Amino acid sequence: MEQSAVKGQKTNSKSAFMKPHIREEWVGRVYTFVCILVLIATILAIVYFVASKGLSTFITNGVNIGDLLTGLKWDPEGEPAVFGALPFIFGSFSTSLLAALIAAPLGCCAAIFMTQIMPGAGRRFMQPVIELLAGIPSVVYGFVGLSVIVPMLRAIFPGQGIGILAGSLVLAVMILPTITSIATDALAALPGGLKEGSFALGATRWQTIYRIVLPTTLPALLTGVVLGMARAFGEALAVQMVIGNAPHIPRSLFESASTLTSAITLSMGNTISGTAHNNALWSLALILLTMTFIFVFIVRVLERRNHR
Repeated sequence: MEQSAVKGQKTNSKSAFMKPHIREEWVGRVYTFVCILVLIATILAIVYFVASKGLSTFITNGVNIGDLLTGLKWDPEGEPAVFGALPFIFGSFSTSLLAALIAAPLGCCAAIFMTQIMPGAGRRFMQPVIELLAGIPSVVYGFVGLSVIVPMLRAIFPGQGIGILAGSLVLAVMILPTITSIATDALAALPGGLKEGSFALGATRWQTIYRIVLPTTLPALLTGVVLGMARAFGEALAVQMVIGNAPHIPRSLFESASTLTSAITLSMGNTISGTAHNNALWSLALILLTMTFIFVFIVRVLERRNHR
């Protein structure tokens, strides 16, 4: 009798102990499920809203999609109105690519220094400084570019200093923390046995870095570069302050140009909703959104290659 009573007390205590945990587990599952639904609904709503507005240019206003993507003239107030977005597309791609070409070697070399050459002092002093760049507002980057980079380019090269090169230099500094952080994590996660095996075969440290370390982590390094380009492609304020915002394709790096984001931010507040000009700006936003999905797809492909 006493043993059965003790067993009954143990069973009751276990059930009383399990009930709160079961309740907490269900609360956590429901909360997570609701958050996922809200996230999916938000993404779908953004895509639907931008797509419905952007496609109105072709459905309602009768603008040819080929003329929008390949047209060289942007004159929404003309008679007839002309919507050629190629100068903006060219400006966005050129500044993003040039910024990636500048920032990628710097970010990868900084990551190699912090993980392979001086991992102690490098990660203790250099990494916080680089990560601090990520917290600086875009307007500060634009103001520094307007006050420092533009006068420097004006003094060295022909022109007024504003243009593709000025915007690319500002973007290169802005995307440097992204590329450096991802490259640092990729190099730090590299198995130590690879380097030890290379050293055992008589390779020097530099031979190990450019023959073993870099080829092995190349997909992850490219992922950082692509994410940096995605950040640069969608930047608006900093580029707008130094690029000149001229709606034409420049013939050199020192001529004024414009980007998709600059065109949207400068004109969206001056248009009436539902007009052809306003719908054309939403079409530019749809191009930006499409490029974002393409960048995400490229990152996923590189991640699969990295896991292999």
